[in-house]
Amino acid sequence: MVEYLPLCLNRVFAALADPTRRQIMEALTRGSSNVTELAEPFEMSLAAVSKHLRVLERAGLITRTKEGRVHRLRANPKPIEEANQWCARYARAWEDQFTALDDLFSQETDSPSDT
Repeated sequence: MVEYLPLCLNRVFAALADPTRRQIMEALTRGSSNVTELAEPFEMSLAAVSKHLRVLERAGLITRTKEGRVHRLRANPKPIEEANQWCARYARAWEDQFTALDDLFSQETDSPSDT
């Protein structure tokens, strides 16, 4: 049976699928920033960077506050933590399967052969 992700996790994974958005998130882990500062390392228009920021906002990965005419952006770790917990659940399931497979192989190599 296929387990569908909650909409918020779908948005987080979709937002982080883009390398530009991952770079923006990396920059915001170092502290809050304004749109112009975030756009500086990219060879794209401010409008294009703003589109990336809206995707990150919709996913809940960043928050925006307005100080006069300047929009300050800050990383929000909560959606990343939720995605990490979701991934960890599946990592444990895979680890359990690998452990069972390893046990099976160990049993086969420990038993004497009939030859």
